[in-house]
Amino acid sequence: MSAIENSKLTVVGAGSVGSSTAYAALIRGSARHVALYDIAAEKTEAEVLDLAHGTQFTGTSDIIGGADISVAEGSHVIVITAGAKQKPGQTRIELAGTNANILKSIVPQLLEVAPKAVFVIVTNPCDVLTVLAQEATGLPPERIFSSGTVLDTSRLRWKLAQRAGVSSSSVHAYIVGEHGDTEFPLWSKAFIGTVPILDWETEGHPRMTVDELDQIAVDVRDAAYKVIQGKGATNYAIGITSARIVEAILHDEHAVMPVSTVLDDFHGVSGVALSVPSIVSASGAKPIRETSFSPSELGLFRRSADALRRVADDLRA
Repeated sequence: MSAIENSKLTVVGAGSVGSSTAYAALIRGSARHVALYDIAAEKTEAEVLDLAHGTQFTGTSDIIGGADISVAEGSHVIVITAGAKQKPGQTRIELAGTNANILKSIVPQLLEVAPKAVFVIVTNPCDVLTVLAQEATGLPPERIFSSGTVLDTSRLRWKLAQRAGVSSSSVHAYIVGEHGDTEFPLWSKAFIGTVPILDWETEGHPRMTVDELDQIAVDVRDAAYKVIQGKGATNYAIGITSARIVEAILHDEHAVMPVSTVLDDFHGVSGVALSVPSIVSASGAKPIRETSFSPSELGLFRRSADALRRVADDLRA
């Protein structure tokens, strides 16, 4: 995929997630120009140098960066990864207070230098931060959304593909709700090719049971904790995921992705950001209202909404 002429992506935060996002964007040619911004000047300049030294081999993209917010000027997409990172044993929600304050101060400044940008929030807890950032800026909900469960959905498809003996691109299944402990798969809409998930079987790959699917859902939900326990952060997969979302915006793809926007009467849920299949294009992300849930899935979705609403209310207090 070649970068669009003069398209500009700014990644905010030069930590492991931000630098991995910039790296993935360069390798994939996600944008013509990539900028990395962080108040830690020495660290940011070092990351930019390290990335720039390899641009002979990345095709059309170039990279700049530093500790001055002017590096984000004229950005078409801004991916925000800045914030305190999740520690082993810590939930995403426990990060909320610290990172909410960081976002509330930085997003209005970014809007001044990039007034037309679409914002993608990756910093956790991304759903709660999306609500607070949208309120702080007054931006239309489609222009400020989070990466949501795009990565969780990729994790789910990878596990199902392994189990079913197919390519992950042939698995059509989504994780929805919170990007966190109350997320859940839409099993009622899960298919391999055209075959409902519970009906799939081939030689060497017998049918999956409901219990097996439940365990896969738990493994997907807890995958980040396992990675954090072992290496201190999740960064490569979320970096690639973020670059892929950027491409859907810059190429005006109208791609269906489970990103998280502030919802307005989506199955009766309003005022919280939750991941649902959405159309991602140059104008941002719009939830697909025709997405249907089974009665039990609807209950789980509303439980997810209630959990996030409580956290957002606590942060506003």
